[in-house]
Amino acid sequence: MSDWLQRYRGYILITLVYLLISGGMVLFLRRPAPPAIVITTPTSTPLPEPTVTPTPAPLRVYVTGAVVHPDVYLLATGSIIRDALVAAGGATSNADLNRINLAQQVYDQQQIYVPRLGEENPPIPLPAPLPSTTSSSVQPTGKVNINTATAEELDTLPGIGPAIAQRIIEYRQANGPFQSIEEIKNVSGIGDKLFERLKDLITV
Repeated sequence: MSDWLQRYRGYILITLVYLLISGGMVLFLRRPAPPAIVITTPTSTPLPEPTVTPTPAPLRVYVTGAVVHPDVYLLATGSIIRDALVAAGGATSNADLNRINLAQQVYDQQQIYVPRLGEENPPIPLPAPLPSTTSSSVQPTGKVNINTATAEELDTLPGIGPAIAQRIIEYRQANGPFQSIEEIKNVSGIGDKLFERLKDLITV
């Protein structure tokens, strides 16, 4: 037996090597293929468009009279007369602040005059022109705008004669535009009864 092994040892080794190589190849070929590598490109999420909010234009207000620095000042929308006085350096020691409404809201191109103590007839500032889509103060609805109407147009209203029409204009000049139609009752000569006749015929 040993002689046989000695004689065929080389063939046996070659056969074993062949079997090992064949088995390795079979195992390699039967190995499952690795999963394919998928390359994905991330999609970018579009950013929302920024919302642009228009900035209100500043109000141009002329502050004069008993103030430290009379001049034209730029104020933010919604400012009141007190803000205008602060911008002008404050009122002087002889200012009569009881004769003006510090809480009244200012409007563009307004003139604010601060009277002095004992001043008999302080100048009445003219009101700033109000924006209007028509050249007439009579609105498309047929109502009269009490902030822009002339004395002749106010005189056409029932119960409003030349004298009361002039008082309405003087009130506008002293206090600024009417904020509501009810404010017309502050004019001397216009009470609740007359207002009931006017309320459906006027606007601001």
